[in-house]
Amino acid sequence: MGYPWDALATNLWITAIVVVVVFGLALAVAVGLRGGRHDGVDVAWGLVHAAVAVTTLIASAGHGDDWRRWLITVLTCMWGLRLAGYLALRNHGVPEDRRYAAIRQSAPGNPTAYALRKIYVPQAVIAWIVSLPVQLGQYGFATGVWPVVVTVLGVLGWLVGFVFETVGDAQLVRFRADPANRDEVLDTGLWRYTRHPNYFGDAAVWWGLALLALHHFAGLIGLLGAALMTWLLIKGTGAALLERRIRDRRPGYAEYVRRTSGFFPMPPRK
Repeated sequence: MGYPWDALATNLWITAIVVVVVFGLALAVAVGLRGGRHDGVDVAWGLVHAAVAVTTLIASAGHGDDWRRWLITVLTCMWGLRLAGYLALRNHGVPEDRRYAAIRQSAPGNPTAYALRKIYVPQAVIAWIVSLPVQLGQYGFATGVWPVVVTVLGVLGWLVGFVFETVGDAQLVRFRADPANRDEVLDTGLWRYTRHPNYFGDAAVWWGLALLALHHFAGLIGLLGAALMTWLLIKGTGAALLERRIRDRRPGYAEYVRRTSGFFPMPPRK
């Protein structure tokens, strides 16, 4: 049975609308209920991928292996809902993220229109591209050894990433909860092996999902989503930006950088 390109094309249009709706609601909440505070868009980032996965599960009925469709949807929703919940709790009761506060304060003219252009539209476009493995993976039927291999590798990659991200976030929350650590550097647990276990975990999750989509050669397109996510985490709005902000505020951070891997987990350097 050939790959259902027509059904996939329809799915891509539908999910594009879903992404616009989710980020549109996030903007409406920010303006109407949160006084123009826009860091809630980070919560929408996890929710939008769960919404895309569920939408694709419904739209792909009859166009792909049921077990793979459900597997990809469940894994994506677990990742997205956990991330959204974690960020919602982290942002509650604290000042707005500096990135979004700076954008809001520098807005020329209408601040809502500026936030739409600078925050919501770019994130919506990126989210849709990143979600390609989730969409492509739910289409197409496959038999043989290759689909089994990529499924096993994909689930293992997702599991490693989910553990790193979840455990790393939990260790960071516990560290920040102690007032004695205010100006200290977290260098224990997973943070001893990588300066960004949560970002590494995020990337591993998406490469795992990309592998699940490789049951058909069409899944090669989905590698674009995993690659974009990884670039963002390493060079874009993730590790690189965070380290520029931390370096000057924490005296021990330079030494931590010298001995600890920047992204991939490695034994600490002496």
